[in-house]
Amino acid sequence: MPTIVELTFLGIQTMNNLKLTVFSAVTMLIVTLGATGAQAAGFQHGVAADPSGRPLTIGIWYPSQAAPAAMSIGPTTMSVALNAPVAGRALPLVVISHGAGGSFLGHYDTAIALADAGYVVAAVTHTGDNYADQSRSVFIMDRPGQMRRVIDHMLASWDARATIDAARIGMFGFSAGGFTTLVSIGGLPDFSTIAPTCRAHSTDFACQLLARSAHVSRATPEVSLAPDQRIKAAVVVAPALGFTFSPDRLKNVKIPVQLWRAEDDIILPHPRYAEAVRQALPSAPDYHMVPKAGHFDFMAPCSVALASIAPDICKSHPGFDRAAFHTAFNTSVVNFFGNNLKAD
Repeated sequence: MPTIVELTFLGIQTMNNLKLTVFSAVTMLIVTLGATGAQAAGFQHGVAADPSGRPLTIGIWYPSQAAPAAMSIGPTTMSVALNAPVAGRALPLVVISHGAGGSFLGHYDTAIALADAGYVVAAVTHTGDNYADQSRSVFIMDRPGQMRRVIDHMLASWDARATIDAARIGMFGFSAGGFTTLVSIGGLPDFSTIAPTCRAHSTDFACQLLARSAHVSRATPEVSLAPDQRIKAAVVVAPALGFTFSPDRLKNVKIPVQLWRAEDDIILPHPRYAEAVRQALPSAPDYHMVPKAGHFDFMAPCSVALASIAPDICKSHPGFDRAAFHTAFNTSVVNFFGNNLKAD
């Protein structure tokens, strides 16, 4: 894990010479895990092998009975038990895919809430589309394969793999990670819809990103991926490229989906993204529209330090309490997985 890296947000703001340790935010959460008697979420750094590219950096949260301590990574401070033993057995697993230019810490407060509720959580930093390296940001179809590698690692290589119930796996994805989740559970995007959509809506984030790329024709291949049948429930948050999914393109999604939209999302504006997905899913999702929320309000609330250097991802609309929203948001996500990843 590097100590100083450069953070760049393509299509939103260029921050030359800006140095961070990771792209993250801070929320202090210390919750008692009643189901296993845990005192804090455990946390580990991990690395998952990827035959297609560089090893994938992952953050892993899990139930623990160890005492918590403050752990800082750049402007983010978490109350976790670093490298503590895992508490419990037959634990469900949730994997997390971040948005464009993010990292495994983008939703760390949600990961902690899940760990406190008895889940193992593995969040990836996507190769070529992260806080330090956007060299493959337009190659969005790299991402589903990377998530498969993360699940493979957690089930076959992680030291505490014996504590995971392989029959109870969920996935959480935000923005580009929401698209990644939809593909991972059976969605087949129609990339031929991008050109006409971008001609009509050139200011959309995806259109700006593609316009900056010299590899557009190779960035949007027509590919067919089999769904990862190990994933049994999914939370899809403000999904990117939602308009590429028609009902025929989501007909293979057979698992429960919780879908979130921010009312005032100017990055992925209504109705081309989450609404397009809502209408195309074969079964009605557990749908949530968050009044007054912006796109980045789904990420963990920002620390003062992060807000001072990355205001675009930290500023909320007047009257919107991001910290209070996350208390309700995390509870809803935990409850959704609890209802849909039940043990036999």
